[in-house]
Amino acid sequence: QVQLGESGGGLVQAGGPLRLSCVVTGNFFSINRMGWHRQAPGKQRELVARVTSGGETYYADPVTGRFTISRDNAKNTVDLQMNSLKPEDTAVYYCNALISSVGVTKTYWGQGTQVTVSS
Repeated sequence: QVQLGESGGGLVQAGGPLRLSCVVTGNFFSINRMGWHRQAPGKQRELVARVTSGGETYYADPVTGRFTISRDNAKNTVDLQMNSLKPEDTAVYYCNALISSVGVTKTYWGQGTQVTVSS
């Protein structure tokens, strides 16, 4: 059974940094794309950043230049370094990964971690 576990959320003042981490555990063959989405109250879940197995990255416009996504293929982890945080970054952040296991390739999601940025 594949599981994603997130950590690192919390309360931070505007302008400050925060780092989120996610680890994939369980039985699987490979991890393809990994990423982070977020969902603010009353809004749809949106893509924040993603990274391919080869290390190519993509960032949503609102976070470009402030957030950095990285992965460690040996440890099956993906991190999101968030700098210069703004109140509008407040949301529940979800880790996700496209994973191949026995008979199936699908996207798995973490349970979410709350990030709150105070002004």
